[in-house]
Amino acid sequence: MQVPKHILPVIVIAQFCCTSLWFASNGVLSDLAAAFNLGANAVGSLTAAVQLGFISGTLVFAILTLADRYSPSKVFFVSAMLGALFNLALIWETNSLYSILSLRFCTGFFLAGIYPVGMKIAADYFNTGLGRSLGYLVGALVLGTALPHGIKTMSVGYSFELVLISISALAVLGGLLIFFLVPDGPYRKPSIKPDFSAFFGVFKRADFRAAAFGYFGHMWELYAFWAFVPIMIETYNQLHPSADLNITAFSFAVIGIGSLACVAAGYYSQRFGLRKTAFTALMGSGIFCLLSPVFFKVGPAFFLLFLLVWGMLVIADSPLFSTMVALSAAGAHKATALTIVNCIGFAITIFSIQLLSDMILKYSPTNMYQVLAFGPAIGLLVLWFGGAKP
Repeated sequence: MQVPKHILPVIVIAQFCCTSLWFASNGVLSDLAAAFNLGANAVGSLTAAVQLGFISGTLVFAILTLADRYSPSKVFFVSAMLGALFNLALIWETNSLYSILSLRFCTGFFLAGIYPVGMKIAADYFNTGLGRSLGYLVGALVLGTALPHGIKTMSVGYSFELVLISISALAVLGGLLIFFLVPDGPYRKPSIKPDFSAFFGVFKRADFRAAAFGYFGHMWELYAFWAFVPIMIETYNQLHPSADLNITAFSFAVIGIGSLACVAAGYYSQRFGLRKTAFTALMGSGIFCLLSPVFFKVGPAFFLLFLLVWGMLVIADSPLFSTMVALSAAGAHKATALTIVNCIGFAITIFSIQLLSDMILKYSPTNMYQVLAFGPAIGLLVLWFGGAKP
């Protein structure tokens, strides 16, 4: 079946708009900290709150198989509207640390109806070339994640409220685009009633387990890296005062460049295979974790180059693992499988983010990122021994 040409661009743009909700608070962290007297470890707490909300949301979505039973486009739309609303509530003048954490939790909850559901919508349209399609889709997630830093850079002199309002407006736009322009895809196989066994049953297949555990190892590193990119740049500035690197601008660049890597990985996987391409990217990012202490000792140009390459390697395998998960899951449970894997993967991110948040107060801020290599190492082992070798 010929898929209308507008479908993939609309899904990509909508995903970009809506996933900007993810790091909205990180992009204006210094302003939030000043306005509401947040602590020094607020970056870890705020990011962990979003992740915990996302995990809770994916549990609910997966157990009730919502995106398999109901129109994924409508689930995406409702989630985008509610996510935008909770993000907008951050500008409430009487907020406290606890209310901000609660709002970030709720935003994360409804991101569960955006990110994995967006991949489900793409999978319902593209039965072949799914890796390339998800490459664009995860690339949009990366740009959306980086966007708050970009908006903050461009809005110097404006209030953080304006940044948050802009991000919520984008999320509303993304939801409307999906609702009006992307109906249910031709490969959708709806589930008629809740299937509670699907939550565990998807792991019975060996190829699914290999893809899932590769993804889990990747997630141990990914969001901790993204959350601490501004801290890395700030640490470098403290060690090399003459460098005076723009933290928000370069944070946007380091995170955002991963979108190009996602697209490139999707094309490379068509030539070299999903498993081999994912394995190579995961191994590369693991090596960069181990080499990270060296980055802080070089000149600013090389430091930024290292971060930019790391920013590409750390995310390049994400659409490939998601594609492997989608292709190895039963058609009627595709959304549930993607959501379950996302749920577990994002639960893992809480531990790695919180670990770095604790370590930064006790250990060298230049050496602690080596602990992130643990995830890629586990993922590589499972990929190597969990089926056919890459």
